[in-house]
Amino acid sequence: MIKVEDWAEIRRLHRAEGMPIKAIVRRLGISRNTVRRALASDAPPKYQRAPKGSVVDPYEPQIRALLTEWPTMPAPVIAERIGWPYSISPLKKRLTVIRPEYVGIDPVDRVTYEPGQIAQCDLWFPETKIPVAAGQRRILPVLVMTLGFSRFMTATMIPSRQGGDILSGLWWLIRGVGRTPKTLIWDREAAIGGNGKVSTLAAAFAGTLATQIKLAPPRDPEYKGMVERANQFLETSFLPGRLFASPTDFNQQLEEWLVKANTRTVRSIAGRPVDLLETDYQAMVPLPPVRPQVGLRHRIRLSRDYHVRLDTVDYSVDSRAIGKFVDILASPDAVTITCEGNQVARHHRSWARQGVVTDPAHAATAAQMRQALAEDRQRRQAAVRHHTDGHTVELRALPDYDALFGVDFTHPNEKVSNQ
Repeated sequence: MIKVEDWAEIRRLHRAEGMPIKAIVRRLGISRNTVRRALASDAPPKYQRAPKGSVVDPYEPQIRALLTEWPTMPAPVIAERIGWPYSISPLKKRLTVIRPEYVGIDPVDRVTYEPGQIAQCDLWFPETKIPVAAGQRRILPVLVMTLGFSRFMTATMIPSRQGGDILSGLWWLIRGVGRTPKTLIWDREAAIGGNGKVSTLAAAFAGTLATQIKLAPPRDPEYKGMVERANQFLETSFLPGRLFASPTDFNQQLEEWLVKANTRTVRSIAGRPVDLLETDYQAMVPLPPVRPQVGLRHRIRLSRDYHVRLDTVDYSVDSRAIGKFVDILASPDAVTITCEGNQVARHHRSWARQGVVTDPAHAATAAQMRQALAEDRQRRQAAVRHHTDGHTVELRALPDYDALFGVDFTHPNEKVSNQ
């Protein structure tokens, strides 16, 4: 095959200098037909290697027969059905080429976002374990939210992936922005819409904020690609080289880092999120006049041990509420317990597992109640005696006998009538 340099020289000599074909042949020492082909070709010569074939070729008819009936059959299953004896890699490459002929192609449109229109939300689970108690470390979820128009990113660590904790974190992020996006995009997180339908708790939250929650299609991470990229950005740019003393320390470091992260230039919008946030903000929905119901909520009857359990941790309650129904409300920071409208306990929220949090005042009240009960039992036991047959006989006061027999020891000369 002629070289590109020779092809270019042939065309230059013939077209620019007017040299005839015979002269070009003598000058370059190549054949006349090669010169003619070079002059007839408007594109430079390109080497193309002849196809060698593949080990998949003999099996392709069987593969196509399977795909005709089951277009989405996984590669390992196909390999088993056709008796594939080689590595799975060449089979997967061939399936990538021929499978679209049977399942079709699902193109994705380029999406543009209007100011204030959407925010994408997701949970990120950093691999770093955070100290939550003495000798106890946990991998905790981080709630991440990215605004569609400005690409403004915000995030916070939360105690668990329960619905109340997720919505508490989401309310915290939305309050930080100052307004509510018109649509919140979520994947099918169990507490938000695990069954393909927005949960009652999440729907009530969205209704209070006058927004809507839209669930992404199943197994389609590209649907919320912005927040997925934000998760990756946190993984590669925030996490490496950092140590954390507690969840509070994690959130403080994350807040400081986000200030800098939102000043970077985002190539897709050719601008900085911090500069475009005001445009996003003005198009959002104002915050509601009432606070949405967030946090973990429970109602139980207080048992004798005067502790209630929340997310595997036991919290003490004023023992005077034993036997009554108590209402538990837990935010990421605090646990508040009320009984008949009165607060009977308040604790700092523990993010540990299998812990016990006891207020010394509650323990002291319980001890006083046990002491009072013991003294009362002693008084009752002192007021009775037992006959030899075991039945209880009440001990009467001595003045009762005086009155019964008509004796008055205070006035010896008088006799009390027992009529």
